[in-house]
Amino acid sequence: MAIKEIYYKEASFKLSYEIVNPQAQKVILILHGWGSNKEIMKQSFGTRLPQYKHLYVDMPGFGKSSNTQILSTQDYANILQSFVTTLGIEVSIAMGHSFGGKVSTLLNPPCLVLLSSSGVLVPKVILVHFKIALFKLLKPLGLHKIQQLFVSPDAKGMSHEMYETFKNVVNEEFEQHFIDNTSKALCFWGKADTATPLWSGEKIASLLENAPLYPLEGDHFFFVKHPDFIAETLITHCKELDLC
Repeated sequence: MAIKEIYYKEASFKLSYEIVNPQAQKVILILHGWGSNKEIMKQSFGTRLPQYKHLYVDMPGFGKSSNTQILSTQDYANILQSFVTTLGIEVSIAMGHSFGGKVSTLLNPPCLVLLSSSGVLVPKVILVHFKIALFKLLKPLGLHKIQQLFVSPDAKGMSHEMYETFKNVVNEEFEQHFIDNTSKALCFWGKADTATPLWSGEKIASLLENAPLYPLEGDHFFFVKHPDFIAETLITHCKELDLC
């Protein structure tokens, strides 16, 4: 593990990262999802895809990487682009899970791999709407301590900056970014995913140009069970693109 300090908008970000297969020429950047870190991605893919130099990164505010700013997904992409440029690395493939899929999409690499990516707004269930309305009703009464009752499980325990960042990224209209993306893309999805449902994967695959979708057994973290299939499919895809 190593740390690289990046400066962005007059702020410092210390990014924790690890490189696997450093002798390889082609680079695959592998990004985790919201609330996660690089370790789950490394555990799934670190012993696979030996043709590539793997770059695993804790994105700002996650794992062992710092963040004291309120960010958008575009900010994350800009920071990651500055990071790989500073390392002198040119990314051939960007693979991202959930929120990491959105960041990978903005990087617009030659090859894009989405693992149950976020990016399509999922309608809030009735209970969530009720909680929002109730919180707005109680807030003027000074009952701020009840706020934690209304915070999403993905945001509990976070700093003010990361909570505001969470609110930014979860509400972004992102579909145009998929339309504008020019990568050769692959989409893999969990059939039982409730965080980013399979129908949202179908929507994203339709917005990307000629992007095949592979529904696989499992939930939002389905890729933990299917790393071999994902790796083999990616290798076949990249041979066609001369990216191996």
